[in-house]
Amino acid sequence: MKNFVCIATFTYVYEYLVIQPILNQENIRYIFENETIIGIIPYYSNAFGGIRLLVHPNDITEAQTILDSFQDRSSHLKIV
Repeated sequence: MKNFVCIATFTYVYEYLVIQPILNQENIRYIFENETIIGIIPYYSNAFGGIRLLVHPNDITEAQTILDSFQDRSSHLKIV
């Protein structure tokens, strides 16, 4: 986990739940940091810096491609 890189930050739990199954399907090594505490106390999200998506350095390009697909206007996949 020490070498993992933060590539995205989410404010609430429901925002990353859309991405998690896709990361699992693609066998990307990742960790969501602060997900438990923010799930319990969502109003503290800003105080903790949000839920950080940490990805293994070898999987950064694949994970970034997945995140970028949610920003594409023609995609049917959207993060609320």
